[in-house]
Amino acid sequence: MVCSCVIKKNAISVIVRSSLFFLICFSWTPLLADSIMPAVDADAKITVVDHLDSVMADSKLTLSKLVDITMEKYPDSSWLTALEEEAAALSERSKSWTSGAAQVALGYQSMSTFKLNYGTANLQVPLWNLGQRDAQHQLANQAENSAQLQASGVKLRVAGLVREALWNMALAKIRYEQAQAELGVYAHLLSTIKRRVEAGDLPRADDLLAQTELLQKRSNYTLAEAELMHARKRYMSITQQALVPSIYEEKLVDLKEISQAHPILQSINSQIDVKQAELKAHQAIGSGQTNVIAGILSDEGYDARSNKAEFFNVGVSIPFGGSAHLQPQIAAINVQLNKLIAERDLLYRSLEQAHHEAEHNLEVNKVELDNANEQRAVSEQLLSMTQLAFSVGEIGLMDLLKIQSRTQQAILTAKERAVMIQRDRAFYNQAVGVMP
Repeated sequence: MVCSCVIKKNAISVIVRSSLFFLICFSWTPLLADSIMPAVDADAKITVVDHLDSVMADSKLTLSKLVDITMEKYPDSSWLTALEEEAAALSERSKSWTSGAAQVALGYQSMSTFKLNYGTANLQVPLWNLGQRDAQHQLANQAENSAQLQASGVKLRVAGLVREALWNMALAKIRYEQAQAELGVYAHLLSTIKRRVEAGDLPRADDLLAQTELLQKRSNYTLAEAELMHARKRYMSITQQALVPSIYEEKLVDLKEISQAHPILQSINSQIDVKQAELKAHQAIGSGQTNVIAGILSDEGYDARSNKAEFFNVGVSIPFGGSAHLQPQIAAINVQLNKLIAERDLLYRSLEQAHHEAEHNLEVNKVELDNANEQRAVSEQLLSMTQLAFSVGEIGLMDLLKIQSRTQQAILTAKERAVMIQRDRAFYNQAVGVMP
């Protein structure tokens, strides 16, 4: 009877100690929640790379404003300015009354034998051929329109770079925070395992196993920090600043296909229009420019009996047979024109493929987000049961670590999918050519 009482007391003591251990050892379970960031154990020494690219959130900075600021500092801005200057120069030329620069020819001739002096002055003015000035005016208009549309195309590309940099940085931050959370969890676990090993409840192998897992988490934390710094550096390199919009999520636009109003397509179509107008302008030159020539001849002698005479003449110079010499220039422009047409067709195919991928990724991640959230909930329940089983000695540390690793991966996947949904919306808007 005494033995029975002793056994019961020992069993009760074991249960009490196990319960206390469970409360102490796994009091860090809520640290897996999204809203709580664990502090790394003071005894755990963490080596962090001495590298920091800090960015600051600005509530006044919007995504559209960020794109405008980035556009101003983008290297293509000088090229776009040059396009505008070229269009202005073509416009100024089309307003001219002459097709080229006028020429003045002055001459003087002296005949000593007959004591005569001749003075001549000629003015040569090139005229526009029939329809040539209108063709030049059309070329100027197309060049001006092309400069504006190419600026819109470049701005959309800049918006795509900004969108990608922002969401890559957001994903890197999620992974960094998760790595930091896991490091804190394993630091607490190692501390608890050490106390149990010292108390004789666990073997020394569990201490070494926990140390191995902690070292791996430290490595993951360092690598995650490095990836976050790389993402920040790329963002700052693109935008040339360290400010980030506080909110940059986008609403999904209601466009189901690539339209001809896509800024990239409009940009290359405008270049095709410029080449077509340039081709017509060269064809209007024909054999060459027609010139009007006006001249004065002054005849004066030293003999008193001679009379001073002045003559005025007007003539027209009409070129012919020069079209063969103009054909190589026209052929060269035609080559450039057809190359642009081929590039447009290839570009349209690329845009369609990008649109399909963006649409497909968005649909897949919507489904995967539901699966990830469900898997996270199940994994967290399984982890709680596994922790309880480990606390009473039903399973070993290795089994606990496996379940814990799967749970942390499920948590990370759910967080990533939530960010990817927002990212895919931005990428879809980019694919169909919608600015922020």
